[in-house]
Amino acid sequence: MECKGFLFDLDGTLVDSLPAVERAWSNWAKDHDIEPQEVLDFIHGKQAITSLRHFLAGKSEAEIQYEFVALEKVEAADTNGVTAMPGAMALLERLDALNIPWAIVTSGTIPIAHARHRAAGLPQPAVFITAEQVAKGKPNPDAYLLGAEKLGFLPADCVVVEDAPAGVLSGLSAGCQVVAVNTPADTPKLEQVSLILHSLSSLRVEPTVDGVSVITFP
Repeated sequence: MECKGFLFDLDGTLVDSLPAVERAWSNWAKDHDIEPQEVLDFIHGKQAITSLRHFLAGKSEAEIQYEFVALEKVEAADTNGVTAMPGAMALLERLDALNIPWAIVTSGTIPIAHARHRAAGLPQPAVFITAEQVAKGKPNPDAYLLGAEKLGFLPADCVVVEDAPAGVLSGLSAGCQVVAVNTPADTPKLEQVSLILHSLSSLRVEPTVDGVSVITFP
């Protein structure tokens, strides 16, 4: 693979926030008499507002927005156990050392995404795309198209690194190369991604004359 820049998902890709995510949404589900596992099976990789509209169908938009604000406060405040994913820190530091542009492109909002980014102690990206900046969240391509634009590259010159099915579909729809990391085996269109890895630790990046080569070692 060759590219000029990287577009990273945050939760589940760079940051292990699964315990915090599952605490917040499981408690929310119980408060609304919804089976928690049903909620957890749906939410990953999607904007919170999308999930709330799905599970609160029939509620007014004002009611949904109220739930959104309350849930956002809970998620932003709970960073207990949030850590960098294996290999994430070394990879990002390698990109910075080589002056290779990279962005974070997340379905999370600013308060949640920035709280988890800080908790994990990750370097600061050149571009940080959050839910507030796009009209349509993943699996639509908007977020990754914006990430590529902000880095100054064509989508085809960017590698999307994702763990969630919605994010994989978003990256592919945007026309980016996609690296799937620890992605469920039943992820739609998984056969179309460029690389499938179990961990960022196995991803190696080397500079070339015209851009960057991405090399994976088992």
